[in-house]
Amino acid sequence: MIKMKTLKRVSLIAMLLACTLQIGCSSAEKTEKLDADVIIYGGTSAAIATAIQLARMDKSVLVVCPEKHIGGLSASGLGFTDLGNKEVIGGLSKEFYQEVYNHYQNEEAWNWQPRSEYGNEGQGTTAIDNEFKTMWTFEPHVAEQIFEKFIKDHNITILRDKWLDREKGVELKDGEIVSITMLDGETYKGKIFVDGTYEGDLMAAAGVNYHVGREANSVYNEEWNGVQKGVYHHSHNFQQLNISPYVIPGDSTSGLLPRISAEDPGEQGSGDKRLQAYNYRLCTTNAEGNVVPFEKPENYDPKEYELLRRVFEGGRYSMFGGGKIPNMKRDVNNVGPFSSDNIGMNYEYPEASYEKRQEILDEHINYHKGLLYFWGHDESVPERFRESIKKWGLAKDEFADNGHWPYQIYVREARRMIGDFVMTENEILGKSKVQKSIGMGSYAMDSHNVQRYITKDGYVQNEGDLGIEPEKPYQIHLGTILPKKEECKNLMVTAAISSSHIAFGSIRMEPVFMILGQSAATLASMALDKNMDIHDIPYEELQKKLLADGQVLEYNPEN
Repeated sequence: MIKMKTLKRVSLIAMLLACTLQIGCSSAEKTEKLDADVIIYGGTSAAIATAIQLARMDKSVLVVCPEKHIGGLSASGLGFTDLGNKEVIGGLSKEFYQEVYNHYQNEEAWNWQPRSEYGNEGQGTTAIDNEFKTMWTFEPHVAEQIFEKFIKDHNITILRDKWLDREKGVELKDGEIVSITMLDGETYKGKIFVDGTYEGDLMAAAGVNYHVGREANSVYNEEWNGVQKGVYHHSHNFQQLNISPYVIPGDSTSGLLPRISAEDPGEQGSGDKRLQAYNYRLCTTNAEGNVVPFEKPENYDPKEYELLRRVFEGGRYSMFGGGKIPNMKRDVNNVGPFSSDNIGMNYEYPEASYEKRQEILDEHINYHKGLLYFWGHDESVPERFRESIKKWGLAKDEFADNGHWPYQIYVREARRMIGDFVMTENEILGKSKVQKSIGMGSYAMDSHNVQRYITKDGYVQNEGDLGIEPEKPYQIHLGTILPKKEECKNLMVTAAISSSHIAFGSIRMEPVFMILGQSAATLASMALDKNMDIHDIPYEELQKKLLADGQVLEYNPEN
């Protein structure tokens, strides 16, 4: 994971020093002193859930993360929770949403609108659930406060702004990680390690196999993986607008408009290295006194949005998507064929250096800020929409130390481990049974657009946007968080898990990440107690403990 302005704080001197550290395998550096039983790299919701469960099971734990602000997307704009079936969200994950509920029971929490005026629907379910005492919509700063309270209550140490030396910073011996070293030279030793990053940086640095992009359907006998031309499950495509992709409409010699690929999109169902688009989940408001107007970026170029002008000319005006969250705010997401999803601009991100990632983030931020300014000021936007958008802005009381912009970009997928068990659409859709459940998911297999290309008829079109609903909640296999034992015996992965592209489209939801984090911690604790490898713990014993701690491992609606 990476944030704005962070790489500017990582000096070249620190990098050079890190490169000279003796961090390879060395028998001379053996020591009995451990920094913690378990070292967690990353500050996502999954990582924090792992740390809390370990503390509750009386294990020493150290969280080392590049973030200054913990909680991942849950605390960085995604307050309109991608939920699915709330009945399969248990354990610490459910506890988090109960804390949200408790917060908003206090009238003092409603400082920009009366509680009675807040709508009660979110992602197809009741936003405020009095029966379960859960709340599924919330402001970013509230989520961060809850995560910080969890950390404080459990006396967990977090070392922030710590960046893994991805080249030489993982010491391995006999198939196990011995220590991890940061760019600043600090080294942390533990018995078990957890990669809680969205990107899977520790996993990759440890030499564990992974995949980036879409697998061909033939790899796992799937239907919805790979290239999906002509499949439109949502409105995020150009449909029958028949928009020319060229600077001079219809003239291919005039050059392409920005943000359209000239590459062949690939054969139907074939694999590629492309990723579903990233964006920022903005926290916006129109509450008088709390509005920070959308700014004009320094390098603003309205020509970047010529394709959007043509969408308007075709009569499509979807612009400001997202869901209502408390205090007259909106969690703003992508909507329509040309919106905040920066299609095709993130392909290098998962494996890129920190410096290159920062360039990609800067490009996404400039694009997104330019889009917001365009909506409010370009004459191609009908005046009624311009005036409406101008009433909105970033929330002044969110992300105050970051220009009111979210800390975390929405990494919808990056690396995905090829682990002990690979979840596919066959498990999601109930075609294949899962034998070792460590939690459940239920959201649609949701992929945002992956590419914007030129059709054979010479028009622009988006590809990759899918939404396939499972008939019922599904079980997630224990092997999704475990590398193959021969690759690494003491590592677990709780976000960049072992899954095909399309299956990950469902699993990647924040409530599920917290579920997986808790289950990983339980397994780690049991392995430490028994002095066994994490791969060797009998599933039946793990299952018993997970159930005792409130995890939901199977769905029986009749009960």
